Amino acid sequence: MTTLERLTSDLTTAMKARDTFTTGTLRQIIGAVRTAEKSGSVAREFSDEEVQAVLTSEVKKRRESAQIFADAKADDRAANETAEADLIEGYLPASLSAEQVDALVADAITSTGASGPKDMGTVMKAVQAAAAGLGRVDGKALSQKVRAALTS
Repeated sequence: MTTLERLTSDLTTAMKARDTFTTGTLRQIIGAVRTAEKSGSVAREFSDEEVQAVLTSEVKKRRESAQIFADAKADDRAANETAEADLIEGYLPASLSAEQVDALVADAITSTGASGPKDMGTVMKAVQAAAAGLGRVDGKALSQKVRAALTS
């Protein structure tokens, strides 16, 4: 079952259970995927990886919104955004641990022969390719780890 099929199935279940929070969140997410599918020159059906990229983007948006609401002392809205992000993350593969990311970075540096910060792009590509089948990696955290490894 693809991620989009699972989202649709869970939406039906949430509607039958009259769970308004889950129903609303899943409708927003499915809408975001459909909008992304229609963007560009030709509408097409997304692969599971592309759907997960949209979900990752939606999680990031909600986490940023939650931070903005928290800074503005709108705690109820921040809690709602956080709950939505947590719900969406349930449809994404598990994140890699810090140790796994460190090992991938070390392997990528050795395999690419990177010697300094100028090779950061090459190492980032290698790590992202290696992590593709293993789980999610936060790009910002990965970038910091690669930069630290290449400068030391």
